[in-house]
Amino acid sequence: MPAKPDKAKSPAGAKTTPGESVAGSPGASGISSAVPSASIGTGVPSAVVPGQRTSFNADELAIVLSHYDVGIIDEIKDFPRGSRKAPKLWLKTDKGDFLLKRRALGKDDPFKVAFCHAVQIHLAERQFPLPHLVGTKNDNNSLFKWGGATYELFEFIRGTGYDFSLDATGDAGKVLGLFHKLLGDFESDYTAARGTYHRSKSVMNAMKELPNTLRSADAGDAAERSAKVGKFLADAYLDAVRRVEDEGYAEWPMAVVHSDWHPGNMLFRGSRVVAVIDYDAARFAPRIIDTANGALQFSIRGGGEDPSQWPEDLDLSRFKRFLRGYDAVPDAMLTKAELRVIPWLMVEALIAEAVIPIAATGYFAKLPGAVFLEMVVRKVQWLRKHAGLLVEAVE
Repeated sequence: MPAKPDKAKSPAGAKTTPGESVAGSPGASGISSAVPSASIGTGVPSAVVPGQRTSFNADELAIVLSHYDVGIIDEIKDFPRGSRKAPKLWLKTDKGDFLLKRRALGKDDPFKVAFCHAVQIHLAERQFPLPHLVGTKNDNNSLFKWGGATYELFEFIRGTGYDFSLDATGDAGKVLGLFHKLLGDFESDYTAARGTYHRSKSVMNAMKELPNTLRSADAGDAAERSAKVGKFLADAYLDAVRRVEDEGYAEWPMAVVHSDWHPGNMLFRGSRVVAVIDYDAARFAPRIIDTANGALQFSIRGGGEDPSQWPEDLDLSRFKRFLRGYDAVPDAMLTKAELRVIPWLMVEALIAEAVIPIAATGYFAKLPGAVFLEMVVRKVQWLRKHAGLLVEAVE
């Protein structure tokens, strides 16, 4: 098998460590890695065309793969998952299956990547389920740089999507508890980001821009209705922030959080999580940031292309099962204060996820922003009304 990254140095000469993913096999690995200090060659990867998924060109692919010991390649296929700006390829070889990724520009800061890699290798050393990084052939580095671009190679993990079952939901909560527990003794030489969806400046700025964006898309009564929606969400967000702060949130210990704990970032086999992927948003924050967002993501109800028809309530059974799974991890049980802020952090997370893209584009994915936000209003109203019920369900 190809080597897993060993000791190496970052551009600043400091030690760092590896891993990031979208697939791989959860075996043992003891690795520490590096961000290479120099690019190789002068070639330029394929151009980024707005609205289109980027891809690898033939010369680029030949040069990059020559720096990895993957054996004889039998098949190469596009892996059209995740960001359109970060192309991925699935490789089938006589040494196994691999995933090659070129990081999107703007997501390739070497020190941020080094921090995310350090988190992953720390977890991999403790048998946490995640894809493992493959080191370069000569230097055994976790990253390869060429032509101004940054590349990573991973072992490929096969799995299925979330099936909405209570068992799968509970395992997702349990794995999150394990994630936080295993990172309890994590240390890093790098300063990670600390901002989250709680009391976020980005959310506040998006709130200010939202009326202008919606007004340009609507007219007449629709514009007036959109303005009311925006005001309601801004008031609800600030109210939730206040309630969380009143519980002493600012004094709670900082920990490494995944920051994007949702079904799309997990691979399952049956009801068991076999891989957690996408560590690009990892940072320091109180652990409840992950737990509340996970509870929201695994209990929220959608359906169909018309958000106005989506139910306003959560799936209470899945909500409880996720948090009970988390509490089942020894030494990971949530405090009563943490439980009390969960509904309000869910309000913040739901609003943040909606308003930032809509303020920028007027749309949420392909859905009209005004229609989507009216659905968010209904869900926020339900969460505010039933906050006490949600806390009682898990206390």
